[in-house]
Amino acid sequence: MLRAAGLFAFAAWPALAHEIPADVAVQAFLKPEPGRLRLLVRVPLAALRDDEIPLRGPGLVDLAKADAPLRDAALTWLGEPLEVYEDDRLLPEPRIAALRVSLPMDRSFADYAQALAHVTGPPLPPDGFVFFQQGLLDVLFEYDVKSETSQFSIRPALQRLGARVVTVLRFLPPGGAVRAFEFTSDPGRVRLDPRWHQAAGHFVAQGFFHILDGIDHLLFLFCLVIPLRRVRALVLVVTSFTLAHSVTLIASAYGLAPDALWFPPLVETLIAASIVYMALENIVATGLHRRWLISFGFGLVHGFGFSFALRETLQFAGSHLLASLLAFNVGVELGQLLVLLLLVPVLDALLRGARERAFTIVLSGLVAHTGWHWMLERFAALRQFRFERPAFDLLLLAAGLRWLMLLLIGGALAYTAFRLLREPGRRAAEE
Repeated sequence: MLRAAGLFAFAAWPALAHEIPADVAVQAFLKPEPGRLRLLVRVPLAALRDDEIPLRGPGLVDLAKADAPLRDAALTWLGEPLEVYEDDRLLPEPRIAALRVSLPMDRSFADYAQALAHVTGPPLPPDGFVFFQQGLLDVLFEYDVKSETSQFSIRPALQRLGARVVTVLRFLPPGGAVRAFEFTSDPGRVRLDPRWHQAAGHFVAQGFFHILDGIDHLLFLFCLVIPLRRVRALVLVVTSFTLAHSVTLIASAYGLAPDALWFPPLVETLIAASIVYMALENIVATGLHRRWLISFGFGLVHGFGFSFALRETLQFAGSHLLASLLAFNVGVELGQLLVLLLLVPVLDALLRGARERAFTIVLSGLVAHTGWHWMLERFAALRQFRFERPAFDLLLLAAGLRWLMLLLIGGALAYTAFRLLREPGRRAAEE
């Protein structure tokens, strides 16, 4: 009985080896050196599913015969899809300087020196036991480059390795700190050490498309626009909103926001509540003269929401964090202006004349209904987390003072904008 089961497992192994892995983790180091660029890659053997890797026994890699097939597989699955650029010039396909099979418990890829010593060191013995489904393939690729100080970029198009591929890349620039990146699937071309204008351009686009994809932010903006369709009033409100979310977005990027698990669902709940509040305010038609102040308060909350979306992309900022954050805010502002240019004429034509009040109530009621359901759903998720009161100490006091200073600066900027925009209108009314 046991012999039959073993024979069945042995016969079924080739079919199992060609299944698409659900999750594949790729580890990589990229280090420029004089005249060459070294790329160390570790990938699960099971991800090389379409190549004939010689096996022996019940799924064991035949290490005595596997070197040439593994080199072909490494070039096919890793060397060709990986696009590496030097100063915007696509480098030719790399050469394999070293390659070896590793056991699943090997931890040499903790840092570059250990990984390099491991890959270039002695291989496993030919009669070693490594299961194909559990083993790892370590490869050292080398590229010829003009200078180690060139601007390098990479496109890790490794999505064919599995259903979900996560690549962790550590870039070691000469004389600089190690920069870590994490990509899911194919992130496109990534500049590893961008100049400030390259980082800024990337984040302007990020902010622009983020505001267009964020339905909750668009609904909040829609509520702001419904009763205020004059250019001066809209500029004041939107500017106040932008200044506020800039404060919390930048503060969060510099680590001043709470890192507790309950904080993101709390912010999402408050964003939904801000939509409900603004919609109800439109219905009762009160407080419109102070809408710039309400927008500033809710903009602080929305800034935290922007920061959650920005966390995974800040790795592309290089050493230009502040410039990238400001560029992201510029992109958000451009997206808001586009929405306003399209939305205001439509609303102005719809809410004209005697029907204005009725349509305002209907539209605001629909938005309030949607925001209310979002708020209940997000509050239900928030209740699953346990809130722990922070300990009152000097660190908490320092953080509170920093936030108070940021709020005062943001409030002063918003009030200054309010005074500057109100003064011309007041003079015109007096004349």
